Amino acid sequence: MSHQPQQPPAGYQGGPHVAPHGGPVPPQPVGYQWGPAQPQLAPPAPPPGVAHGPYAGFLGEPANATPRRTLRRFMVWSGAVTLFGLCGLFMSVLVTESTGATAALLGLLTASIALGIVVPVLLWVDRLEAEPARTMWFAFLWGALVSTAGALLLNDIGMAFFAGLHLDPVFTGAVLVAPVVEEALKCLGVLVIFLVARREFNGVVDGIVYAGMVAVGFAFIENIIYLGGAYNELGAPGLLGIFVMRVLVSPFAHPMFTICFGIALGMITHRRRWRYAFIPLIGFVAAVFLHFLWNFAALSTIDGFLLAYVLVQVPLFIGFVLLLFYSRRQESRMLREHLTGYGLNGWFTPAEVAMLISPRERRRARAWAKGVGGTRAEQAMEAFQDESSELAIARHHLERGDPDPVWRHRERALLHTVQARRATFAAPLQTPQPYAAAQRIVPVPHKL
Repeated sequence: MSHQPQQPPAGYQGGPHVAPHGGPVPPQPVGYQWGPAQPQLAPPAPPPGVAHGPYAGFLGEPANATPRRTLRRFMVWSGAVTLFGLCGLFMSVLVTESTGATAALLGLLTASIALGIVVPVLLWVDRLEAEPARTMWFAFLWGALVSTAGALLLNDIGMAFFAGLHLDPVFTGAVLVAPVVEEALKCLGVLVIFLVARREFNGVVDGIVYAGMVAVGFAFIENIIYLGGAYNELGAPGLLGIFVMRVLVSPFAHPMFTICFGIALGMITHRRRWRYAFIPLIGFVAAVFLHFLWNFAALSTIDGFLLAYVLVQVPLFIGFVLLLFYSRRQESRMLREHLTGYGLNGWFTPAEVAMLISPRERRRARAWAKGVGGTRAEQAMEAFQDESSELAIARHHLERGDPDPVWRHRERALLHTVQARRATFAAPLQTPQPYAAAQRIVPVPHKL
């Protein structure tokens, strides 16, 4: 039986009997359960017409390195480094002068504990389709340096304004000025990522992760200032009290505020039109309102704060956790749907799809690859997993009708790079001994 050569799927046509190269699927090696066919030792030639894309270099295509593009990227990175550098210098001098070196160091050490609580949660949410490290660092540094520097200046201006009106500057600054100013500056960082790195902002989960990272950076520097100031005024007991309240009791406060805006942006990822601008506006208002409630409760009596914490903050945190699980579940469902579609064309087996949508099976697959092929095979398996997730994202954009041509190019490139990754980590299986080892180690495929 003969088959006509097949292009990468445009609508999931075909069936499980059709292999990527257009012929019938070869027999699967004994004990090999991750790949759909006898692994190839080299990536197949890319189909004609594949434009230069993010994976062009891997496919052997000439990179798009025109002087204009290089200059544009250089200017963007130079501007970001300059901005972060100036804000970092400003914050370093300000914190050191206001708290002293010893108090600043103690604040830094104790504030870092909050990072160890919140950041792993955000990375856990982001496991199936990890965001680029450079974008995550941008989000964190924006919150830690740009947002805090701007908030300090604007908060002081706002407090001076209300003091001129003979109002309590501390109360009005914390309740009326800080929620608007701080959330505006944090949300601005998320909006920059949404506009500039739009191809890495693919839905609600991405909005949660980016907004959370911006807020984590902001809370980190703010905690250093508060913890250092408490140590200077009250010594170790003051430091301990602020540490318990800000680091242990409410490490997710700032992330929960800003994530409202990130969720709103995630909801319009595939509808980037002005008529949907009211959705991010609602998210921003929600972030400001939650911030206002938190600051208002913090300035009330102890009993009032505890009551607000139990009746408002705890339910919000529970809702926040449920939202994280729901968003993860939706992303997993999206990956399963699109990767199964590719599997119907022979690009993935049911076993691979089951592995790719399960973080636990992903870990087992990497361990298996390392056992049969060493570090190089493990790295190829990890790249195979990451690029398969990116492939599902590209298909998701195409089915939503995204007009950006990069998604078609990226899909076509990724369909070939995942085969090359498979060839790398499955190469050791051509010897009899790894076949037996794989048969013992690889789990039985899950039923889809």
